Amino acid sequence: MGEILEFLKENGLDKNTVVIYASDQGFYLGEHGWFDKRWMFEQSYRTPLIVEWPGVTRPGSVNNDMVSNLDLAETFLDIAGVNVPEDMQGRSMVDILKGNTPADWRKEHYYHYYEYPGSHMVKRHYGISTERYKLIHYYYDIDEWELYDLQSDPLEMKNVYKDPAYATVKADLHKRLENLMVKYKDSDALAKSFLPKK
Repeated sequence: MGEILEFLKENGLDKNTVVIYASDQGFYLGEHGWFDKRWMFEQSYRTPLIVEWPGVTRPGSVNNDMVSNLDLAETFLDIAGVNVPEDMQGRSMVDILKGNTPADWRKEHYYHYYEYPGSHMVKRHYGISTERYKLIHYYYDIDEWELYDLQSDPLEMKNVYKDPAYATVKADLHKRLENLMVKYKDSDALAKSFLPKK
C-alpha cells in the first residue's frame, strides 16, 4: 500500500486520485467454534474500509455509518460523474465521504448466505444487523433463530431470541427483516422447496 501511495506522489497523481482500501473478511480462528468466514458473526461481518480523497475526505476522520460492499460500485460511479443505475442495490457513499451523512442513510444491514451444501459447509442463513442488535435465521434443512444484543454481548455468546425481555425488539427486527427481504426481492422459499420429502 505504501508503495502505491509513494508512486502516486512521485508521479504527481496524489492530489487527484481517490484511494480506497478494503479487504475480504478474515477466517475465524476458533471463535464460536467455527473455522470459516461466511457466518454472520461480528468477527467476519465487519471489514476494513479506508479512504483517501484529497480535498474532500478530512484526513484522520472516522465515520461509523453503516456501509456495505454493495455501496462501492455506486460510489465509484458517482465519483466519476456517471449516473448510478436504479436497479443497483447499494448506495453511493460520496456524501458520507464529504462528511455529510444523508438523513435517510441505512440503519440496518441485510445479509444472506445460501451456498449450502457446498465446499465451505456453512449453513444457509440470512439476517438483519442494526447498530445494537442482530437477528439471524438458519434455514433449508434446519429452522433456527438467533438474536444478539451487541451492546451487552459484543462477542455474541448469548442467544436471547427466546428471552421475554427482548420480545419487542424481536418483533421489530422481524418486521424490518421482512421489509429488507421485500426490498431486495429475496426469499428462502425457493431453498425450502428443495427440502427432502418426509
